Amino acid sequence: MPHVRQPAVAGSFYPADPVVLARAVDGYIAGAKPCPCTSLRALVMPHAGYLYSGPVAGSAIRCLAPQAGSVRTVVLIGPAHRVWVAGVAASSASAFRTPLGDVSIDPGVTASCMGVPGVAIVDAAHAREHCLEVELPFLQRAFPGCAVVPLLCGRGSDDVVEAVLEAVWDAPGVIPVVSTDLSHYEPYAAAQRLDAQTAAAVLALEPERIADEHACGAPALRALCRLAKRRGGIASALDLRNSGDTAGGRSEVVGYAAFGFSDG
Repeated sequence: MPHVRQPAVAGSFYPADPVVLARAVDGYIAGAKPCPCTSLRALVMPHAGYLYSGPVAGSAIRCLAPQAGSVRTVVLIGPAHRVWVAGVAASSASAFRTPLGDVSIDPGVTASCMGVPGVAIVDAAHAREHCLEVELPFLQRAFPGCAVVPLLCGRGSDDVVEAVLEAVWDAPGVIPVVSTDLSHYEPYAAAQRLDAQTAAAVLALEPERIADEHACGAPALRALCRLAKRRGGIASALDLRNSGDTAGGRSEVVGYAAFGFSDG
């Protein structure tokens, strides 16, 4: 029977109180810099606790916000942190719940993704995973009523993710969003260097330069770059910071970035 996937990290990664949560998300979006892009086809945003990555996530959503009237479904693709996944894991849930309410799963777009070899239902991978859940309140505030397709990718799943992106790329009202953080637990200056290198690879659409250890969602990030390059697209940097810039010490930081992908 269809079920609702319950929130796993409300109260830890982000506020559990709906009023506080809505205020926080609205503040991150409103505080973002003006966006240099128009007509985005895909987006990359981070997925840490809001105290750390919320401002960067706000930069991503602010850039997509002008398209709010046309965003019907967001295909969320992030890394499986807690359960080993071969290929890409979909969910059998009918909705994902946050303190702001339920976000419906789009059955039609899910079916398109499930038609790609290597995509399978793995509910255990979604049960405690944070990387997609933390994006949902941003979508709920910016695009009320939009549906999602939650997908988790394992290591080495680049080809499967690229095929999924290809399957939904031209669907009206569908926006892929890759959820990834960048370098993990490096000293501040080292993280800046590594993240700048990763950002340069994304902007050049050179996925072979994006190492697994420099982005937890590297397979999806590489796949997005490969497809954009093949389709003649361009990538733009929307924000690039780390936890030492937002809320934390600088001895060990985590990198965060937002990128927009548009037609060339």
